Amino acid sequence: MDTPSKQVKRRRVFHIPGYDPMPPRRYRELYRSESQTQAEISGYQIDVRARATDATFGWIAGAKIDDQTVLARVDVLVWSDIVRDSMAQSILATYWQLLQTAWIYISTGTLRRLMWMRKGPVIAALYPVGMLLLQLVAALGIGAFLGNTLQAGLVWLGAVTGVQVIAVALGWLGFAVKYVLWGAVTVFLLRWFKSKDSKLFAHYLMHDYAFSARGAGKIPEALDTRMAQFGDMIAAAFQEDVDEVLIVGHSSGAHLAVTVLADLIRADKVPVEGPELAFLSLGQVVPMVSFLPRATRLRTDLAFLSTQENITWVDVTAPGDGCCFALCDPVAVTGVAPPGKRWPLVISAAFSQSLTPARWKALRRRFFRLHFQYLCAFDQPKDYDYFQITAGPLTLRARYQGRPPSKSRIDVVASKYRNVLAE
Repeated sequence: MDTPSKQVKRRRVFHIPGYDPMPPRRYRELYRSESQTQAEISGYQIDVRARATDATFGWIAGAKIDDQTVLARVDVLVWSDIVRDSMAQSILATYWQLLQTAWIYISTGTLRRLMWMRKGPVIAALYPVGMLLLQLVAALGIGAFLGNTLQAGLVWLGAVTGVQVIAVALGWLGFAVKYVLWGAVTVFLLRWFKSKDSKLFAHYLMHDYAFSARGAGKIPEALDTRMAQFGDMIAAAFQEDVDEVLIVGHSSGAHLAVTVLADLIRADKVPVEGPELAFLSLGQVVPMVSFLPRATRLRTDLAFLSTQENITWVDVTAPGDGCCFALCDPVAVTGVAPPGKRWPLVISAAFSQSLTPARWKALRRRFFRLHFQYLCAFDQPKDYDYFQITAGPLTLRARYQGRPPSKSRIDVVASKYRNVLAE
């Protein structure tokens, strides 16, 4: 890395969430509560107040850290409406998505290659498939049992009457009712399972993986348009009186940020004499997309961004997060690392060390909660503190100057598809 730059007094932060249908308000409330907790633990001051515009939703964070006063404006770049639209599927359509998504990942060999690196996120990807199939089997089985039971009851009743006409009529009625009840119970139970998805996450995760796999890695048109708008908003921040423009990409938001930033730099919208540009990717799942056959644009952007001098890119994951590709260098494992590769700096948030044993024990089985831990307070933080990064006096480059990558990072080529666009 180059020489650390000046300290930060004003910062613009743009947060790109993952595949999340929830309104962006939740991110503000999470930041507000967790920043106060972290400030009490680490001995600094931070105050959060709400703000919103027509295009974004965010907050202002004022902090005093190491006797330095910093003002940070944080904007959530919203695409939750696109997520909700993609989730507006019937139950039948969800099962069709299951078949399509499974076929794409299995037939292309992508699933097998992803498992070479980390089994955790692949198991997470298989979970909705198994859960949805289990729900279908359970619904069909219970429906069949009740239908057969009612049919047997009607046949028995016909036999008891001793009247052949009645027996035949009840036999035919039982036959018809059996399948009507079977279908009705199956539909009822599948709808009931879906109503409990806030706890089961089967439909949500299925829509998530289907969205990533749709087009075999090609960016959907609606999302592509929204990402261009994100780029315009970020570009405007470079004209403001700030010291750093920091982009945070969480989960699926990380690979969106890669393309947004690559497009910005190619278009010369990042001034040489201006605020520093920094990119913090958290809990990334880049290989889920970059390993797909038509993810050529993402692979090209990964290769391009990894060589740029006018950006600092730090990738933070943790082996304890089973929903991410922990310590996998997204450029290297995709097989597009060019000569002169600089980024990302891959480091671990080390949940098992940065959380107290009691806290780690309470969280380690809460897989989805752990996937958001990067945005939360740590009981005994090491060198990763989300709130000091976003509201502290050091640029991302200065904070991690000289920091070696985690020794256990994975940087071997694993992707079958490595083609990129011609420059």
